[in-house]
Amino acid sequence: MAGTATTWSNWAGNQHSIASAIVRPGTVDGVTQAVRDAAAAGERIRVVGSGHSFTPIAVPDGRLLQLAALDTDVRIDLADRLVTVPAGMTLRTLNALLAGHGLALPNLGDIDAQTIAGAISTGTHGTGAAYGGLATFVEALTLVTGTGEVLRCSAAEHPDAFAAARVGLGALGVLVEVTLRCVDAFVLRAHERPGRLDEVLAALPALVDRHDHVEFFWFPYTDRVQVKTNDRVPADDRPLPRWRGWLDDDFLANTVFGGLCRLGRAVPALVPTISAVSARALSERAYTGRSDAVFCSPRRTRFVEMEYGIPRAALPAALAELHRIVDRLPFKVLFPVEVRFTAADDIWLSHGYGRDSAYLALHQYVGMPYEPYFRAFEEVAAGLGGRPHWGKLHWRDAASLAPAYPKWQDFQAVRAHLDPHHLFTNPHLTHILG
Repeated sequence: MAGTATTWSNWAGNQHSIASAIVRPGTVDGVTQAVRDAAAAGERIRVVGSGHSFTPIAVPDGRLLQLAALDTDVRIDLADRLVTVPAGMTLRTLNALLAGHGLALPNLGDIDAQTIAGAISTGTHGTGAAYGGLATFVEALTLVTGTGEVLRCSAAEHPDAFAAARVGLGALGVLVEVTLRCVDAFVLRAHERPGRLDEVLAALPALVDRHDHVEFFWFPYTDRVQVKTNDRVPADDRPLPRWRGWLDDDFLANTVFGGLCRLGRAVPALVPTISAVSARALSERAYTGRSDAVFCSPRRTRFVEMEYGIPRAALPAALAELHRIVDRLPFKVLFPVEVRFTAADDIWLSHGYGRDSAYLALHQYVGMPYEPYFRAFEEVAAGLGGRPHWGKLHWRDAASLAPAYPKWQDFQAVRAHLDPHHLFTNPHLTHILG
């Protein structure tokens, strides 16, 4: 099904496009036909999911393909804990589906609005020293290539395409179906507490090893952090009262914080005070809940973001440089810096390829200056061997990215084979992949 020319923007509102047409196929055959039609017309075609990338990676440069209406069979193998779902399904819908069958994904990030295809294609990840990104849970996938071929890929079938397409940036074809390895549904005990940055860094190796999932937030202009740990427990025996969840996660983290951001944008001199008050206002809490409900939180305050994965041992040096950058900026930073951890993986363009990583995510409230802040830290991160998150702002190009990925040329060879005419590219992909 095709529509007329349409405007498009992402969640943050920092990326915009006018597509020549919007296509919403309901079947895999419909996707194949859409790809062939675009090729015959000499146009490019780009898949757009939930728009949660901050980079122009999803910006259509021609036709826009949406997969929300794609109806492939949902297949659940409870014995092997394998679930096959449409790639255009959102993580939120997937989590509910899995819970209904006593299953769960082993790990998640803190936002569940992304489509499965978008999340894995950009390297979306959560935190946990023993866990890779969401793409590491993919057991098989089905791809419509630039030649209109429907390709089923796994470690045993087209293994090179599988190694490339799990974090494929949408550059290899259209993901239409994904098979995920799940685990039995589980309960997490969440513990959130304030702390001091130097104390957390001193205890960090033991902290990361002792807990299933660890992250912390550093509040600029302070020495304060908020530490969050999640651990698997046998029973949901300490659920968060509904009023406390509303107060902390809805009212304080969204309504009040959004108001403080607006105040800080209007009166920048107040930002250090706002940051200090925000850090001290966060109280300690512990509770249990279904895994996806603990992992994921509502995010309604708009922001832009850059995130870099670096070798884990480089984290203290990166944070020290970041502190100096923030203090030297001619403007203020309203959002805390998020720090997370992942295990090494073998996916060619994954940020975690071949190494255990620490991630630093820099945010800035919409309407506030951010580019000098992000660019300054990018220079530091690149010097430490950092790799940018594909869905978050960065200014790297193909020449600077190639040395950071040992399998870069292998990816390029697969791309040349699956999309020989670069049907799925856009100016951003040309910039970062060549």
